[in-house]
Amino acid sequence: MQGQGSAGNVIAALASFFIPGLGQLVQGRPIAALIQFILGVVIWVITFFHFGWIANLISCIEAARWQKPNR
Repeated sequence: MQGQGSAGNVIAALASFFIPGLGQLVQGRPIAALIQFILGVVIWVITFFHFGWIANLISCIEAARWQKPNR
């Protein structure tokens, strides 16, 4: 995957919109994916399904803005 705005990041953002963390997993970042998924589940459960969509949006934006570090 290239950088911010690439097709890979768009696909990752769409995946994270439906399941928090899935986009990070598609990008090859399993630790970030696990954190996003747990955050999403906790917010969905704590707010009794009222504000869980916020976790989905956070995960989606984070996946879309991610840039692979230059090494």
